[in-house]
Amino acid sequence: MIYNHTSLDFVFNKNSDNFFVEEIPLYPFAHTGEWLMLKIRKKNITTPEMIKRIAKYLNISKNLIGYAGLKDKEGLTIQWISIPRIYRDEINKFQDREIKILEQDLHRNKLKIGHLKGNKFFVRFKKVTPTTAKILFSLIKDIKEYGIPNFYGEQRFGKFGNNFEEGKKIIEGEKFVKNKRLNKLLINAYQSKLFNEWLKERIKFSSLFELSQNELLNAGFEKELIKFVKSQKHPFKLLKGDVMTHYPLGRLFYLEEDESERFLNKEIVPTGLLPGKKAMRAKGFAEEIEKNFDDFIPANWDRRMAWIFPEILEKNYNKNKAWFEMSFILPKGSYATVLVKILQNGIKGF
Repeated sequence: MIYNHTSLDFVFNKNSDNFFVEEIPLYPFAHTGEWLMLKIRKKNITTPEMIKRIAKYLNISKNLIGYAGLKDKEGLTIQWISIPRIYRDEINKFQDREIKILEQDLHRNKLKIGHLKGNKFFVRFKKVTPTTAKILFSLIKDIKEYGIPNFYGEQRFGKFGNNFEEGKKIIEGEKFVKNKRLNKLLINAYQSKLFNEWLKERIKFSSLFELSQNELLNAGFEKELIKFVKSQKHPFKLLKGDVMTHYPLGRLFYLEEDESERFLNKEIVPTGLLPGKKAMRAKGFAEEIEKNFDDFIPANWDRRMAWIFPEILEKNYNKNKAWFEMSFILPKGSYATVLVKILQNGIKGF
């Protein structure tokens, strides 16, 4: 399996000097309409805090402010928000040390969660030796060819990394949370944990097929399955019954024949389950693995792309400063910190 390298010794501090993210809108704005679209640059504050400050200044409800996605507190981030057009004069007088309005536009609709195509990132690693830089260039080459697993990042699980435990307690009736938003957040963390554990298991399963056919037969695998999996060139192995999706957006469908070349060509990707009501679940041998990470959750279900293909824009090594810099684009809902973790520690970091 790729990304099994020895951990690399470099420094990554997620601050405004070394980490930058900018939203890529899902669609062009209409330049007309009753909603004022604001391109916001914020520094060292969360998206909810930014919205809270703007709402307080305009003396309006936070619910009147639309946004497409949450951006991290750490680093320098740029995102779009929407407010009613009638507040244009007031917002033009808004000043805040950590919030700056960069652009304005008009649109017919309010921004909603998910209304973004992806995010563009810049990261800078420090104390990078020439040997480490050489390994990073090689890893990035693999990433461009094969992509990376689409794990949820650590920030999904809260400051102490245990939000999923609280979510599990809610599902099992051991905990009650009155706040609806917090209740949903904790349940989502539990769904995300199940997804991550399933993805690790599938990666582990894929690596088994580096063994010989005889070794696999002795381990109890059927000959037909061995032939199907071993014929695939991509290191992450597909299984009949996997729920697939077109990349990066498209309908869900079951894998019924060998379409591994389409996966290798970045046309389709497998998905993992976020358990919920009336969920679309895998079939066949794929289901045998998935059901170990399923649960009855009285919440909305979803399926998440298990694998993504980062678009690497630039990469550069400054030997004098011992800096390694790179910029890349990820689809919405994917984490730059996951890519960094894979570069630094490989798959074993999860």
